[in-house]
Amino acid sequence: MEKEQRLPLLYQLISSVMKKKAIVCVDDESIILDSLGEQIKNIFGDEYLYESAENAEEGLEVIEELTKEEIDVLVIVSDWLMPGKKGDEFLIDVHKKFPRIIKVMLTGQADEEAINNAIKNAELHAYISKPWSAGDLERVIKTGLSKIENKG
Repeated sequence: MEKEQRLPLLYQLISSVMKKKAIVCVDDESIILDSLGEQIKNIFGDEYLYESAENAEEGLEVIEELTKEEIDVLVIVSDWLMPGKKGDEFLIDVHKKFPRIIKVMLTGQADEEAINNAIKNAELHAYISKPWSAGDLERVIKTGLSKIENKG
């Protein structure tokens, strides 16, 4: 077998052995999800899968499905003001089932009580106000990822 033919097989083997990793964003506004997805891809390239959901229920389903597919969800970025369940309660639910996921709240609507609730009961990593900057998003996600690496 020629070297050129072996390399793709080697890459396939390596990628199948390496556990895939994902970042999930939850927001009821599709324009926000599109913007987050674009910024995350600009920051990380193909290093992580990017998945999105438009409400808390769908967000939990996405995380559970990724987990079943042996994809490690590392970070979740969630809005606070969404139809149905609010972001702090959603992140608490996520924390109960998936405590290792780094949780970030991105919103212009959350009150101090909701943020404190998420800090206390969901180990909220960070809170970012809308409108956000790509730099803030990058810093918050990277510091969250470094927490995971440090836990080993």
